[in-house]
Formats: sequence, structure tokens, C-alpha cells
Amino acid sequence: MRVMVLVKATQDSEAGGAPDPEMMAAMGRFNDELEAAGILRMADGLLPSSHGKRIAFDGADRRVIDGPFPQVGELVAGFWLWEVADMDEAVAWVKRCPNPMPGPSEIEIRPFHEWA
Repeated sequence: MRVMVLVKATQDSEAGGAPDPEMMAAMGRFNDELEAAGILRMADGLLPSSHGKRIAFDGADRRVIDGPFPQVGELVAGFWLWEVADMDEAVAWVKRCPNPMPGPSEIEIRPFHEWA
């Protein structure tokens, strides 16, 4: 099954500071493990929402909303795309992940629709 693994944004990630080099090295080692296990399909970090835009749809109307966006805990700071056997395997891998933020943080796992 394919899953999107979402690193939730924090006040620190939204502030746009450079990530801690030790954390980045630990994350690099974790990504190497994911790749060696054959589950990593893609991974990357995102710039703060101040660099983003949202497009609001209402029927035929389109409205562009410039970042930054409120509700920091609902924003995404980074992601992985994994191919795993099941949700239990994804959870087990996330539990092995180094903390992606300097303080408390959350990672969300969302399965893809399988339309076949």
C-alpha cells in the first residue's frame, strides 16, 4: 500500500530557520534505512507557508490567498511517499524516525486511494 507520511509544521518550521545539522544528519540516516528497506519512493521538506499560496474554489470562482496561513499545526513541513505492506508497517517506521523538529512534533500517515 502507498502512504503519504506528513511532517506537521511547528512555530519553529514556520519561522523559516535553518534545520539543526545534527537533526538533518539523523534524518539522512533514517532516509537511507528507508531506501535500503525498499519502501522510500520520495521525500522532501517544504518552505514555510509564507512562501505558499492557496487557491479557494467556489463554483466557477477562484481566489488566490497568499501565505502565511493560520493554524500552524495543520500545515505540512515535509513529507515522504512510502510503499509498505500495511499501516502497521508504516507506523513502525514512523516510530523509528528521529524527531523532525526541535520540540514536540507530529507525523501523520495517510493511505492513498487504490483505484484499481
